[in-house]
Amino acid sequence: MLDKLESIYNRFLQLQEQLSDPEIVSDMKKFTKINKDYKSLEVIAKKYLEYKDLVGNIETAESMLAEEDEEMREMAKMELEELKATKETMDEEIKFLLIPKDPDDDKDVVMEIRAGTGGDEASIFVGDLHRLYTKFFESVGFKTEILQLNEGTAGGYSKIVFEVFGNDVYGTLKFESGAHRVQRVPKTESQGRVHTSAVTVAVLPKFEVEDIDIKKDDLRVDTFRASGAGGQHVNKTESGVRFTHIPTGIVSESTDSRSQHKNREIALQRLYQKIREVTKNKAMSEHANKRKSLVGTGDRSDKIRTYNYPQNRVTDHRINLTLYSLDKIMDGDLQAVVDALIMAENTSKLQEGELV
Repeated sequence: MLDKLESIYNRFLQLQEQLSDPEIVSDMKKFTKINKDYKSLEVIAKKYLEYKDLVGNIETAESMLAEEDEEMREMAKMELEELKATKETMDEEIKFLLIPKDPDDDKDVVMEIRAGTGGDEASIFVGDLHRLYTKFFESVGFKTEILQLNEGTAGGYSKIVFEVFGNDVYGTLKFESGAHRVQRVPKTESQGRVHTSAVTVAVLPKFEVEDIDIKKDDLRVDTFRASGAGGQHVNKTESGVRFTHIPTGIVSESTDSRSQHKNREIALQRLYQKIREVTKNKAMSEHANKRKSLVGTGDRSDKIRTYNYPQNRVTDHRINLTLYSLDKIMDGDLQAVVDALIMAENTSKLQEGELV
């Protein structure tokens, strides 16, 4: 454990030194990447120093057990018991810190919330979920930018697409992909009956151009005029972009923005994500016994969560988590759910022996 922590600490010191290198400081892109890596190791580096001191104190206490003075031996024995108890706790903390992060966790994301079954009630819940996420983002310091708002009937939205920027954005939001079910009495329901509707959420990590290793010769690019039943961003120019990956036949497109340049970026990211998913699913089928991530496939048909208004209940079906605080969660207090999902994923990785 100590050797592994020391190796990480040495890497941390190397990054620290690079951040003061004038050549790196002058290159904002390189500086930003190194600084992000540095920040990601900072917690482990601090824990290493604490752990090193603790191990040193244990060795000192153990050596004192050989003292001739009985009072000194008794004091050393009592101290050793406390120190070993602290070490057991710290060992568990460090195991979780050493669990490898998803390489995409630190990426910004494009999120899409789309009405599913349930008509007007589903459209209204799209707006409710967007409000929930917006308030949650404010609480954790994330920034957002709306790309597309398609209004539905009865004051709701058929689809909302937006970008989210900040630290560890995908790592925080990746578990939100899937179908979100809502159970409540619609305002238009005169008999007071509870209706069930569904909304789908997709969370797509944003990749930098250099992250996307796709040959240009393998791509066919088409532009087309955005069309549809209304919406703020439907226009008469050929702003829509469609990519076809010729070797696999995978197609991806975007009309989310009025800007063709922005749509090219989004469509390319979606294409890369689809290709990654095909590769990932192939690898999973070849290793059928491997742990299945809570993130799953991100398929919109995966029912992940239920919001039950009559019972003030939220249930996440993947980890059997039930909280009777729907009112607070809908007001943006989502952290407890996020933390529980991350803990469940890390525990699963730990059981499989996945450490740095």
